[in-house]
Amino acid sequence: MKFKRILILITLIFLCGCVGYSSTGVLGTGVSIAIDPRTIGTQIDDSIMQKNLRAKLVATNTGYFLDVKTKILDGRIFVTGKVDRIEEKLKITKLCWEIKGARSVKNDLRIKEDFNFKQIAKDLLITSQLRTAMITSKKIKSANYQIDTYKKKIYIYGISENKEERSEVINEAKKVLDVKDVISSIFLVEDLRVIKN
Repeated sequence: MKFKRILILITLIFLCGCVGYSSTGVLGTGVSIAIDPRTIGTQIDDSIMQKNLRAKLVATNTGYFLDVKTKILDGRIFVTGKVDRIEEKLKITKLCWEIKGARSVKNDLRIKEDFNFKQIAKDLLITSQLRTAMITSKKIKSANYQIDTYKKKIYIYGISENKEERSEVINEAKKVLDVKDVISSIFLVEDLRVIKN
């Protein structure tokens, strides 16, 4: 009986810790737990995969941890950032596939170039313009999306309630001034492996 109570207490502490972490932002995806259509179990799986992948990147002792951003959504791994050589891009792809539970890997890593303040400022402006448009739109749950911009290309990750919302997000991205391309990895709730009942 005492063991059972301790086990329940430990489980509650673990779950409270996860909820506290996610309510301030993310369980590995940029999606708030309060409106995330995935089950808690799927969110926890993604969070564990994210931590395992970050640990692998740190263990390589190559600086990937600082230059590479990873997001995991329903077992799908998305990688952005910059590396020095193409061989490093391939190595990171291999590391991603080694993560238990990986369903797919989308590697959008770029090869490093000279620092360009003007380009970075433009990318930040594009990201903030799209984020503002999404927040002010009544058709979009902006908390369900993560945005990265690199060389005027917008990368959007997230979950849409329906096709209309997904189209609205992509349309808003295309309307942003100076955008060259929009690369979306937006899944519908119905596309997810496990959804809430």
